[in-house]
Amino acid sequence: MTTISTVLFDLDGTLVDTAPGLGAALNVLREERGLPVLPLASVREVVSQGVKGLLKVAFDLDKNISNFNELKEKFIAIYRKSLVTENRFFPHIEEVLTHLDEQGIAWGIVTNNLTQTTHALLKAIMLRHQPACIVCGDTLTRAKPHPDTILHACQLLQQNPANCLYVGDAVTDVIASKAANMRAIVALYGYLQSTDDPFSWGADGYINQPLELIEFLR
Repeated sequence: MTTISTVLFDLDGTLVDTAPGLGAALNVLREERGLPVLPLASVREVVSQGVKGLLKVAFDLDKNISNFNELKEKFIAIYRKSLVTENRFFPHIEEVLTHLDEQGIAWGIVTNNLTQTTHALLKAIMLRHQPACIVCGDTLTRAKPHPDTILHACQLLQQNPANCLYVGDAVTDVIASKAANMRAIVALYGYLQSTDDPFSWGADGYINQPLELIEFLR
């Protein structure tokens, strides 16, 4: 098997548990409109669908609704205020990143999140390890499930995609990885929906918790 020289990570649901912060922001909007608080479990299931999925579950809104963009901007503004207090690394993520650094394996982040939100989040959670690259959903014209941002990360790191591994928690992560000729790992601890069948996605491996990634690399 080809040696893995680089590991690329999704952000939400893979490196960082952002569901509490996203849920808190949604509930601020709901309470402003006299709606009851949403349980965190219902938020976790749609985090991988982005803002569109979150607003849909909270308000049954379609992005074509006239006030969607206004609500979206308000939601993002509220969410950014909760970055420090609500979001956390998943357990043992920092141990995994330490292992990669010690082994000389470069690692980076490829997320569909906007650049401003991504950097604010990483600053808020005080990321002690320095990613070799950060590629966001607005870095290029197309984001995942297209392979463009993953291939862009490989170009930045001067790495052959065949020597890279992508770790994410959504089918779009696997689709993008395979289109980039890269191996893919599914983080089963992430934001999978009850209707998901991750073992049908064609990934190269599955991990129930972050430390299992170290064993996969060995």
